[in-house]
Amino acid sequence: MKDVEHTITVAAPPETVYGIIADTAQWPVHFHPTVHVEQLERGEGTERFRIWAVAGAEVKSWTSRRELDREALRITFRQEVSQPPIAAMGGSWIMKPLPDGGTEVVLRHSYRAVGDAPQDLAWIDEVTDRNSRTELANIKALAERAAEREELTLSFEDTVLVHGEPSDVYDFLRRAQDWPDRLPHVSRMALREDEPGVQIMEMDTVTADGSRHTTSSVRVCLDGDAKRIVYKQTVVPPLMTAHTGVWTVAAARGGVSVTSQHTVVIRPEAVAGVLGEGATVADAREFARTALSTNSRITLEHAKAFAEDREAERTARSRV
Repeated sequence: MKDVEHTITVAAPPETVYGIIADTAQWPVHFHPTVHVEQLERGEGTERFRIWAVAGAEVKSWTSRRELDREALRITFRQEVSQPPIAAMGGSWIMKPLPDGGTEVVLRHSYRAVGDAPQDLAWIDEVTDRNSRTELANIKALAERAAEREELTLSFEDTVLVHGEPSDVYDFLRRAQDWPDRLPHVSRMALREDEPGVQIMEMDTVTADGSRHTTSSVRVCLDGDAKRIVYKQTVVPPLMTAHTGVWTVAAARGGVSVTSQHTVVIRPEAVAGVLGEGATVADAREFARTALSTNSRITLEHAKAFAEDREAERTARSRV
């Protein structure tokens, strides 16, 4: 096993830092490499979850178990199921109180490569170092801006009721490669799915004024009882520091409920440059909500029409 350690000093109390690291549900919003966390088990002082994260040019997934000790300000973790080239990975987060009221955050990793191959170990070294530095910098920024976080974070959703089959709606949303032919605001889509259910996509959208915007995202398609597609923008617009979302398709009274949910974090220092002098964070929140909700509503309405057309075709065939 190879042992590495990364540290950072944070001008915030240890309890604040601990809370950020302990809340895995918010990791996709807080940490750039994390795409999605699916909670599998949770008990007093322990949890087990599956995580999808960007590692280099790939998306890796693994299952981890964590032990959380709030009094000791320590969280230990161990990957139960790792993905090659990682053979084993574990470590700990330690929050050390400083005399000035701040915190020294220590992140330790112990890992081994499959077959102890030198080139694989070098890849793990590079990814672990880059992701650790990124996570620690994010934690520092989050903890030191804890008072602003609520104002900067915005979550909202749009829902439509579809008179059709859940599988048809899910098919429309999952097959994003067909969106340039199906959605008026999508002009280009480059999508690859190296692992079933994990999609890496680059999309060009056209706004009402005719301008084009390119976004890059990772999507994880979860085909359970309530079908979901969770996603994270890996390259965000200048106005945001993070953008995550979920498409949810579920049976509902009278049909199928389809919901688009967004969570965004505003970049306050970019507001004036994007929206003009005098613009506020409140203006940025409204701008982001309007832009994202408009595109979501268009997609929802087209998914509804697609599923209801298919349902009408089935009904017509059954009467022949």
